[in-house]
Amino acid sequence: VKNIIAVVSGKGGVGKSTISANLALALAEGGASVGLMDADIYGPSVPIMFGVRGARPMMKEVEGKGMIVPLEKFGIKLMSIGLLVDEKNAVVWRGPMASSAIRQFVTDVDWGELDYLVIDMPPGTGDIHLTLMQTVPVTGAIIVTTPQNVALADAKKGIAMFGQAQINVPIIGLVENMAYFTPAELPNNKYYLFGKEGGKNLAEEYDLSFLGQIPLVQTIREGGDEGVPAMVGSDEITKNAFRNFTAQSVRNIALRNANLPQTALIEVV
Repeated sequence: VKNIIAVVSGKGGVGKSTISANLALALAEGGASVGLMDADIYGPSVPIMFGVRGARPMMKEVEGKGMIVPLEKFGIKLMSIGLLVDEKNAVVWRGPMASSAIRQFVTDVDWGELDYLVIDMPPGTGDIHLTLMQTVPVTGAIIVTTPQNVALADAKKGIAMFGQAQINVPIIGLVENMAYFTPAELPNNKYYLFGKEGGKNLAEEYDLSFLGQIPLVQTIREGGDEGVPAMVGSDEITKNAFRNFTAQSVRNIALRNANLPQTALIEVV
């Protein structure tokens, strides 16, 4: 796997899964081989967003070791705890069990050769984040926020986590989700329901690359609920918002790889 991209935020509900899914699909649209790993053990979204609820991955033997074969949908490889556990059951695990599952998703899944592995992280700054960074060299993190102050305050915690001395994962940039609402019947109007350009201002404050704004569009929500993400089933305006965000992310990843060494695994007790 050439590039491992963690999609993170300080809080839930800002659209990490939507961003992750459509980032992965936009990368694949550009010709890259892509995997999407759902690392949100307690609230997995990928099975619903890709219309694979109830599907179960196959197993295969690789050099004498049993490996999980990720599902494939819309040209990308998928893995989620939601594909292994009945969705009606809550995953009631302590931190070490969740961390163990994340390690298995990295080491026991036959991802094959990928240009990008996009990892949809759980909200917050906890066990799973540290486990991932102890297990694989994460190329970089993409911070997701919405424009309102409550979300921005939590996004700052996500930024601060990557700024700690023992965690040397570069931040690829920040994307502002649900940036504005444009009704279908008034395509030239923008309504800033959650505040205006909060994410853009936060990126400037922390000297981060601003990756773009994703509008609050009904078809994005409908696509996620119906198992057909926006990059597959939405209108061109919405797709272009994700394409532009993805193109900026790809540029920043290329710059990061040209200018910085591979991320070292962290050692956190």
